[in-house]
Amino acid sequence: MDLVGLIVAGLVVGFIVGMTGVGGGSLMTPILLWFGIPPSTAVGTDLLYAAITKSGGVYVHNKKKNINWVITGWLTLGSVPAALLTLWILHSLKADLEVMNKLIKYSLGWALLFTSVAIVFKKKLLVFSQKHAGDKFHSESKTQNLLTVAIGVMLGATVTLTSIGAGALGTVTLFFLYPLLPTPKLVGTEIAHAVPLTLVAGLGHASMGNLDFNILGHLLMGSLPGIYLGSLLSGKLPDFYLRNAIAIMLFYVGFNLVVK
Repeated sequence: MDLVGLIVAGLVVGFIVGMTGVGGGSLMTPILLWFGIPPSTAVGTDLLYAAITKSGGVYVHNKKKNINWVITGWLTLGSVPAALLTLWILHSLKADLEVMNKLIKYSLGWALLFTSVAIVFKKKLLVFSQKHAGDKFHSESKTQNLLTVAIGVMLGATVTLTSIGAGALGTVTLFFLYPLLPTPKLVGTEIAHAVPLTLVAGLGHASMGNLDFNILGHLLMGSLPGIYLGSLLSGKLPDFYLRNAIAIMLFYVGFNLVVK
């Protein structure tokens, strides 16, 4: 295995995440598959990678008061049970590793396709949601809370199965439900929710042997300084072309995973 390549991959992904906010899972998991790592191991390793790297983001966003802990709680109420149920299903399939890897690979492909669309249209979707959202979604209500739990369930299953969705997909869905919440708070809230979700899902995968600590260590060696450097340049460099290039790449990878 090319360990130097893994460090470089971590550095590049960390830099892109720090600069653009694009979810690390949507980038890292396809890279791990490209390195020849089995889908189950790639997903399990990436989940713990995400939990560790995003913990720093929670600290920063909490200091800036960019986290709505009430929304985070409702999301977690749906996502963690969904993650545990998905882990139980995967554990029941572990006897047939080929079937489990095929399921993860196919689900990963669709998650990448949806993520690529979300990246391209995220800003337009935000503007649309702010203009057309009904008044009943402008303040917290029982309906809003139930829908937030439902989003958590969707994210819990998707993230546990593919390691993708906590970033781009989660933020876009919250845009529609909380259109008046400032974007930094939406991003901070989603990052805060992603940490317990990816931690639970990652530990569950680790208990099934779907984790490579050697790969995880080398990814972190590159990603932690990469995220720091990317964060320094965030907002100072135009990321329009980078975002669209990433979206095209994710769509291409996702399409190939689905059809092959």
